[in-house]
Amino acid sequence: MQLNRRGFLGLGAGALACASLPKFALAASSAADTRFLLVLLRGGLDGLHALQATGDPAFEGLRGSFSQAQGQPQALRITSDFALHGKLQYCADLFAARQFLPIVAVAPPYRQRSHFEAQDCVENGTTGTSGTTGWLNRCVATLPGSKGLALSAVMPLAMRGSGDVSTWSPPLAPGVDPILWQQLQQLYAADPALAPTFAAIDTRMESMGAGGGALRLPQAMAAAAKFMSAATGPRIGFVEDTGWDTHGGELAVLDRKLAELDAGLKGFHDGAAPIWGNTVIAVVTEFGRTAAINGTGGTDHGTGGISFLAGGAVKGGRIAGDWPGLGKSQLNEGRDLLATTDMRALFKGVLRDHLGSSLDALARTVFPDSAGLSPMNGLVRTA
Repeated sequence: MQLNRRGFLGLGAGALACASLPKFALAASSAADTRFLLVLLRGGLDGLHALQATGDPAFEGLRGSFSQAQGQPQALRITSDFALHGKLQYCADLFAARQFLPIVAVAPPYRQRSHFEAQDCVENGTTGTSGTTGWLNRCVATLPGSKGLALSAVMPLAMRGSGDVSTWSPPLAPGVDPILWQQLQQLYAADPALAPTFAAIDTRMESMGAGGGALRLPQAMAAAAKFMSAATGPRIGFVEDTGWDTHGGELAVLDRKLAELDAGLKGFHDGAAPIWGNTVIAVVTEFGRTAAINGTGGTDHGTGGISFLAGGAVKGGRIAGDWPGLGKSQLNEGRDLLATTDMRALFKGVLRDHLGSSLDALARTVFPDSAGLSPMNGLVRTA
């Protein structure tokens, strides 16, 4: 793909959280025994910060000083035109092993900027925000003998429906909401007396997986690995994470959040070694952010975003998607990355080529009325 055209945190806490998981014998993997995990980053990941388009002529003026600010980790160049954020070292290693695939300028059919409506569209698998069932559940229902699992205290929309799907969450005591905690950390970051205290408490919270009774992303993905690699484990999984809405103080927030994502992928890899070669993990978010930085060191709601595929079954080591450019006239409404790929096409490509879903089931049931939307090709390895 050319830019000039359109075209861990330590897993000690994870081990503690997983201690209460049911004990399963590990299954021997086979080519037909495929697994798919969806990771939804709620809040709108700034894709231009996670995957920096250094080869685009407009990137330096929009993001150069921001991405290279003092204290920022050095970006990890993976192609002549793109670099991963410095906290995504394991992702860069997977990219080098051709097991990590960024897809640029992705968005669901909903192209407005409401978190809740965009997330509903991502999860319901339609062109709008209505609907009471999710495409992941409908996918489970169309694959005989398949089961699904959501690592969540409440069944997410993506997994609701008549398919064989269950939920699991750890029996943790209630904690502080992670978004509130981020805001408090930023507020007192310059206070010489309180900043060290907040940092120390945050470290203890991370080690315990605290946060409203929910697992942090590394521990949730480690738990998903435990379940999905079991002999009777689910074929399809769902993990969600909050705290990606970065209107202010983005650098510090994403340093931590991207490190958690990186650690989560490593944790899944290490915990699901027997099935890694037959696994695809899709990391998605509801929309992107503005191309320009706002006055509070953050970015506002946008449209075109970034998705990542990871796993031993992924045909990675390259950049997928159609890059629209960051020039003023190339931006959507002059403010954010233009979406050039419908997220459903990404999902359809993975489900067809990896899980063996039929085109008819994808067009009629999993993603209703999508017969005119072709699946993306070449996302996974084929025998």
